[in-house]
Amino acid sequence: MFSDFAFGIFEACIDAYHVKDRVDQPFENPYPKTEVAHLLYRKNWIDTVQWHYEDLIRDPEIDPVAALELKRKIDASNQDRTDLVEYIDSYFLQKYQSVEVQDGATINTESPAWAIDRLSILALKIYHMREEATRPEAAEAHRQGCQAKLEVLLEQRKDLSTAIDQLLADIEAGRKYMKVYKQMKMYNDEELNPVLREKKQ
Repeated sequence: MFSDFAFGIFEACIDAYHVKDRVDQPFENPYPKTEVAHLLYRKNWIDTVQWHYEDLIRDPEIDPVAALELKRKIDASNQDRTDLVEYIDSYFLQKYQSVEVQDGATINTESPAWAIDRLSILALKIYHMREEATRPEAAEAHRQGCQAKLEVLLEQRKDLSTAIDQLLADIEAGRKYMKVYKQMKMYNDEELNPVLREKKQ
């Protein structure tokens, strides 16, 4: 199943990041650029780095200048994340381009790649909740509470994985069809963001 394939890549990526556990570490993709695994690994690396950016920026004693710099890194990361989702959807569009769509076929509320985006984030939640559920120095009540949350996250993974695989099966069979709407981010565009437009003049 594609969901298991993707989740395994996400887990490997998260493990690789935590060897050094630094947001500024160099990125190396172990998969060839011609494989969808390359996109999935890159996607999760962006999510993993951003997860830790979000931790850093919540430091109540963070220097304001450093916080602003970090906020801009988060903005750039969000744009990279969106771009990767579109690349992954392009892979599916190409894969299913010859499928004959059935009469009465319906469109899903989200594309396959946006559902996979949620699975990537869920992999991070599971990793860090498991970490908290087994942290030796944490109080027993804390570990038990995190274990209960972990069980919910694992159930969510099962449900989301089932939904992703069913969606792909429906698209492949022509029961559903997909479209990709390019994300129209306005706040990064000098022509669409009024603040940036004024600075440009």
